Amino acid sequence: MTPDPFTTLEATPGAPWRADTVTQGSEFIALAARTDTPEEALDWVRSLRAERPDATHVCWAYVIGTAYRFSDDGEPGGTAGQPILRALQGQGVDHVTVAVVRYYGGIKLGTGGLARAYGNLAAECVRTARRHLVRPRVTVTASVPFADVSTLYHLLTQHDTERGEETYTATGLTLTLHLYPEDTGTFRAALRDATRGNGELSEA
Repeated sequence: MTPDPFTTLEATPGAPWRADTVTQGSEFIALAARTDTPEEALDWVRSLRAERPDATHVCWAYVIGTAYRFSDDGEPGGTAGQPILRALQGQGVDHVTVAVVRYYGGIKLGTGGLARAYGNLAAECVRTARRHLVRPRVTVTASVPFADVSTLYHLLTQHDTERGEETYTATGLTLTLHLYPEDTGTFRAALRDATRGNGELSEA
């Protein structure tokens, strides 16, 4: 299956985007970063909690492909995690986690006020972050006899490829490559022509 491109943030858990506001005395800090697996997202949230032990709440949500999850972290149900998730979905981003840290200021905001505070700040954080389109690559293997190894290396300089593991066999070289899906046909034909039919490209 060809992976779909997606829009994500130019930020990592180590350097997230930030937005903050003060509402009725409570300080809200939104942090947004690219996370590529649920485990990475949860690890990041745990690290935020460890860094901010005095925070009243650390509410969060992530969207990673078809997977999503959110947490109110002690706020009334539906007032924090879901508004953050809706903000992510509304911004059309993927592989992104947003956490909103709250320091309680002594004035209750009510369920509507909480939902607006969490959702609006999460949306602002993602909206103001730099983004980029990720085009996932597919993994293939190129196999050539020893006589065509230099030909294969020359082809790599002419095409947009990422090299992986090299394996020498009794007859030649097998090289793992990462190509954009739309480039596999072109590279397969180029390999076949350059090696007079001796080179093969197959799915990894």
